[in-house]
Amino acid sequence: MYTSAKPYFYGTGRRKKSVARVRLYPGTGKITINDRDIDDYFGLDTLKLIVNQPFGVTGTTGKFDIVCRVHGGGFSGQAGAIRHGVARALLSVDEAYRIPLKKAGFLTRDPRMKERKKYGLKGARRAPQFSKR
Repeated sequence: MYTSAKPYFYGTGRRKKSVARVRLYPGTGKITINDRDIDDYFGLDTLKLIVNQPFGVTGTTGKFDIVCRVHGGGFSGQAGAIRHGVARALLSVDEAYRIPLKKAGFLTRDPRMKERKKYGLKGARRAPQFSKR
């Protein structure tokens, strides 16, 4: 579909265990994730909204096509990773976008991760069921 000869803007996004490699091509607003259309990839409309948030903040809706590869984590984490990658890629388009993107919090990597399981416990914090007898 897109060749490497076409100029693009690149951004890497991360969220939880997901990593997204995002390319922005000047275009009409078509979004392709792992060679699939966004409507085919994400079932929930909220996840599609999350991916498009940086365009709304910068006023560039419909000006760029997104082609991205994302792996790891679940759909929610992947949507957040793509949003982070799109925001970073928009910075290389125009440095003036930094102020609205920073204010919306799209340039900050969300640090919340799954807490590790501790020994003697069933999960990160869940203790084994107590038995009196």
